[in-house]
Amino acid sequence: MSAAKIRKGDKVVVLSGKDKGKTGEVTQSLPKLMKVVVSGVNIAVRHKKASQADPQGGLERREAPMHVSKVAIATADGKPSRVRFETVDGKKVRVATKTGEKIDG
Repeated sequence: MSAAKIRKGDKVVVLSGKDKGKTGEVTQSLPKLMKVVVSGVNIAVRHKKASQADPQGGLERREAPMHVSKVAIATADGKPSRVRFETVDGKKVRVATKTGEKIDG
């Protein structure tokens, strides 16, 4: 399996869907499913029945996982960029393709 181009903690831009153009931070990465959870994006609403633990019940809003191909790394100016890998001092680092800035390292 290759190294992940998008990881937990990355700032990303949504490329398609109802939240297109929104930015957020990756809060969870699910590599086996090829999905990521982005804060404030792809909000799913669940109807919760009242129970003893939650006597009020009601609507529960939470971020749902979205496919990793729908997001791209955000550069310093907030625009989306692809990611490539370069070897610097014997270490593999991620680099934003559009600007050439290092993402980590």
